[in-house]
Amino acid sequence: MKTSADPVRDYLSAVERESSALPADRRQELLADLAEHIEVTRTERPDATIGEILTELGDPRAIAATALAEAGNGTTGTPAGSDVNALARRGKVHPLVPLLMLTLSLPFTMIFSIGPDAAFDPGPVFGFLFRVTGAVLLCTSVHWTAVQKTTGVLLTVIVPTTVIVTWNLISGHAAAEIPALLGNLGSLALMVGTAAWLWRARRA
Repeated sequence: MKTSADPVRDYLSAVERESSALPADRRQELLADLAEHIEVTRTERPDATIGEILTELGDPRAIAATALAEAGNGTTGTPAGSDVNALARRGKVHPLVPLLMLTLSLPFTMIFSIGPDAAFDPGPVFGFLFRVTGAVLLCTSVHWTAVQKTTGVLLTVIVPTTVIVTWNLISGHAAAEIPALLGNLGSLALMVGTAAWLWRARRA
Protein backbone atom coordinates (compact mmCIF):
# COMPACT_ATOMS: atom_id res chain seq x y z
CA MET A 1 0.00 0.00 0.00
CA LYS A 2 1.39 3.38 -1.00
CA THR A 3 2.06 5.79 1.85
CA SER A 4 1.76 9.53 1.25
CA ALA A 5 4.84 11.64 1.86
CA ASP A 6 2.71 14.63 2.86
CA PRO A 7 -0.36 13.64 4.93
CA VAL A 8 -1.29 17.28 5.60
CA ARG A 9 -1.50 18.06 1.89
CA ASP A 10 -3.52 14.88 1.28
CA TYR A 11 -5.87 15.76 4.15
CA LEU A 12 -6.48 19.29 2.86
CA SER A 13 -6.94 17.93 -0.68
CA ALA A 14 -9.58 15.53 0.63
CA VAL A 15 -11.40 18.41 2.37
CA GLU A 16 -11.20 20.42 -0.84
CA ARG A 17 -12.70 17.58 -2.85
CA GLU A 18 -15.50 16.95 -0.38
CA SER A 19 -16.35 20.66 -0.18
CA SER A 20 -16.33 21.26 -3.95
CA ALA A 21 -19.94 22.48 -3.75
CA LEU A 22 -18.86 25.44 -1.63
CA PRO A 23 -18.16 28.81 -3.25
CA ALA A 24 -14.47 29.10 -4.10
CA ASP A 25 -13.78 31.87 -1.57
CA ARG A 26 -15.51 30.00 1.28
CA ARG A 27 -13.67 26.79 0.37
CA GLN A 28 -10.31 28.56 0.41
CA GLU A 29 -11.16 30.17 3.76
CA LEU A 30 -11.99 26.74 5.19
CA LEU A 31 -8.71 25.26 3.94
CA ALA A 32 -6.76 28.24 5.28
CA ASP A 33 -8.40 27.86 8.71
CA LEU A 34 -7.55 24.16 8.84
CA ALA A 35 -3.97 24.73 7.69
CA GLU A 36 -3.55 27.46 10.30
CA HIS A 37 -4.93 25.21 13.03
CA ILE A 38 -2.54 22.41 12.06
CA GLU A 39 0.40 24.84 12.08
CA VAL A 40 -0.51 26.27 15.49
CA THR A 41 -1.11 22.82 17.00
CA ARG A 42 2.26 21.55 15.74
CA THR A 43 3.93 24.57 17.37
CA GLU A 44 2.07 24.21 20.67
CA ARG A 45 2.39 20.41 20.81
CA PRO A 46 5.68 19.42 19.15
CA ASP A 47 5.42 15.88 20.53
CA ALA A 48 2.11 15.22 18.76
CA THR A 49 2.33 13.37 15.46
CA ILE A 50 0.70 14.64 12.29
CA GLY A 51 -1.59 11.62 12.36
CA GLU A 52 -2.83 12.50 15.85
CA ILE A 53 -3.50 16.11 14.87
CA LEU A 54 -5.41 15.13 11.76
CA THR A 55 -7.41 12.54 13.70
CA GLU A 56 -8.42 15.23 16.20
CA LEU A 57 -9.60 17.44 13.35
CA GLY A 58 -11.87 14.67 12.13
CA ASP A 59 -13.04 13.17 8.87
CA PRO A 60 -12.75 15.50 5.83
CA ARG A 61 -16.28 14.52 4.78
CA ALA A 62 -17.69 15.65 8.14
CA ILE A 63 -15.83 18.95 7.90
CA ALA A 64 -17.16 19.55 4.40
CA ALA A 65 -20.71 18.63 5.46
CA THR A 66 -20.64 21.15 8.29
CA ALA A 67 -19.23 23.87 6.04
CA LEU A 68 -21.95 23.19 3.46
CA ALA A 69 -24.61 23.37 6.15
CA GLU A 70 -23.26 26.70 7.37
CA ALA A 71 -23.29 27.98 3.79
CA GLY A 72 -27.01 27.28 3.62
CA ASN A 73 -26.94 24.29 1.31
CA GLY A 74 -29.28 22.31 3.56
CA THR A 75 -26.75 19.63 4.47
CA THR A 76 -26.80 18.61 8.12
CA GLY A 77 -23.47 18.76 9.90
CA THR A 78 -22.32 16.24 12.47
CA PRO A 79 -21.22 16.97 16.06
CA ALA A 80 -17.68 15.99 15.05
CA GLY A 81 -17.79 18.56 12.28
CA SER A 82 -18.91 21.22 14.75
CA ASP A 83 -16.00 20.36 17.01
CA VAL A 84 -13.66 20.63 14.03
CA ASN A 85 -14.91 24.10 13.20
CA ALA A 86 -14.43 25.15 16.82
CA LEU A 87 -10.86 23.85 16.75
CA ALA A 88 -10.10 25.50 13.42
CA ARG A 89 -11.25 28.85 14.74
CA ARG A 90 -9.38 28.56 18.04
CA GLY A 91 -7.20 31.50 18.89
CA LYS A 92 -9.11 33.97 16.75
CA VAL A 93 -9.02 37.50 18.12
CA HIS A 94 -10.32 40.62 16.47
CA PRO A 95 -7.64 41.63 13.97
CA LEU A 96 -7.74 45.23 15.19
CA VAL A 97 -6.43 44.28 18.67
CA PRO A 98 -2.82 43.31 17.79
CA LEU A 99 -2.59 46.13 15.23
CA LEU A 100 -3.63 48.76 17.77
CA MET A 101 -1.25 47.41 20.41
CA LEU A 102 1.67 47.43 18.00
CA THR A 103 0.86 50.91 16.71
CA LEU A 104 0.26 52.43 20.16
CA SER A 105 3.44 51.00 21.69
CA LEU A 106 5.58 53.90 20.47
CA PRO A 107 3.12 56.71 21.44
CA PHE A 108 2.81 55.16 24.90
CA THR A 109 6.59 55.13 25.21
CA MET A 110 6.75 58.83 24.29
CA ILE A 111 3.77 59.96 26.38
CA PHE A 112 4.69 58.20 29.62
CA SER A 113 8.45 58.65 29.35
CA ILE A 114 9.95 60.69 32.19
CA GLY A 115 13.55 60.71 31.06
CA PRO A 116 16.80 58.80 31.43
CA ASP A 117 17.59 60.48 34.77
CA ALA A 118 14.46 59.13 36.50
CA ALA A 119 14.78 56.19 38.90
CA PHE A 120 11.95 54.46 37.06
CA ASP A 121 10.78 55.45 33.58
CA PRO A 122 7.36 53.87 32.85
CA GLY A 123 7.34 54.91 29.19
CA PRO A 124 9.66 52.22 27.83
CA VAL A 125 7.98 49.63 30.07
CA PHE A 126 4.52 50.44 28.69
CA GLY A 127 5.87 50.49 25.16
CA PHE A 128 7.67 47.16 25.59
CA LEU A 129 4.60 45.43 27.06
CA PHE A 130 2.34 46.72 24.29
CA ARG A 131 4.85 45.73 21.61
CA VAL A 132 5.40 42.21 22.93
CA THR A 133 1.69 41.57 23.55
CA GLY A 134 0.80 42.86 20.10
CA ALA A 135 3.46 40.71 18.45
CA VAL A 136 2.26 37.58 20.29
CA LEU A 137 -1.37 38.23 19.34
CA LEU A 138 -0.35 38.86 15.73
CA CYS A 139 1.69 35.66 15.52
CA THR A 140 -1.07 33.51 17.06
CA SER A 141 -3.89 35.05 15.02
CA VAL A 142 -5.55 33.14 12.19
CA HIS A 143 -6.23 36.31 10.20
CA TRP A 144 -2.83 36.40 8.47
CA THR A 145 -0.45 34.02 6.75
CA ALA A 146 2.95 33.14 8.21
CA VAL A 147 4.69 35.46 5.72
CA GLN A 148 2.40 38.37 6.61
CA LYS A 149 2.97 37.77 10.33
CA THR A 150 6.74 37.69 9.89
CA THR A 151 6.69 40.88 7.82
CA GLY A 152 4.41 42.57 10.36
CA VAL A 153 6.65 41.73 13.32
CA LEU A 154 9.74 42.79 11.37
CA LEU A 155 8.34 46.21 10.41
CA THR A 156 6.45 47.03 13.63
CA VAL A 157 8.81 45.55 16.24
CA ILE A 158 12.28 44.65 14.99
CA VAL A 159 13.02 47.65 12.74
CA PRO A 160 11.63 50.41 15.05
CA THR A 161 13.29 48.89 18.12
CA THR A 162 16.62 48.57 16.31
CA VAL A 163 16.41 52.17 15.10
CA ILE A 164 15.56 53.53 18.56
CA VAL A 165 18.24 51.50 20.36
CA THR A 166 20.88 52.44 17.78
CA TRP A 167 19.91 56.11 17.97
CA ASN A 168 20.16 56.10 21.79
CA LEU A 169 23.55 54.39 21.72
CA ILE A 170 24.94 56.86 19.20
CA SER A 171 23.47 59.95 20.85
CA GLY A 172 23.95 58.81 24.43
CA HIS A 173 20.33 59.86 25.20
CA ALA A 174 21.37 63.47 24.61
CA ALA A 175 20.18 64.03 21.06
CA ALA A 176 18.46 67.25 20.08
CA GLU A 177 14.69 67.16 20.49
CA ILE A 178 13.81 67.85 16.85
CA PRO A 179 15.94 65.05 15.29
CA ALA A 180 14.74 62.64 18.00
CA LEU A 181 11.12 63.62 17.36
CA LEU A 182 11.57 63.18 13.60
CA GLY A 183 13.06 59.73 14.17
CA ASN A 184 10.14 58.71 16.38
CA LEU A 185 7.62 60.06 13.88
CA GLY A 186 9.34 58.14 11.08
CA SER A 187 9.17 54.92 13.11
CA LEU A 188 5.53 55.62 13.94
CA ALA A 189 4.71 56.19 10.26
CA LEU A 190 6.31 52.82 9.42
CA MET A 191 4.28 51.09 12.13
CA VAL A 192 1.01 52.75 11.09
CA GLY A 193 1.64 51.94 7.43
CA THR A 194 2.38 48.30 8.25
CA ALA A 195 -0.72 48.06 10.43
CA ALA A 196 -2.83 49.50 7.61
CA TRP A 197 -1.37 46.96 5.18
CA LEU A 198 -2.06 44.09 7.58
CA TRP A 199 -5.62 45.32 8.05
CA ARG A 200 -6.26 45.30 4.30
CA ALA A 201 -4.55 41.91 3.88
CA ARG A 202 -6.39 40.18 6.74
CA ARG A 203 -8.53 37.10 6.31
CA ALA A 204 -12.14 37.38 7.47
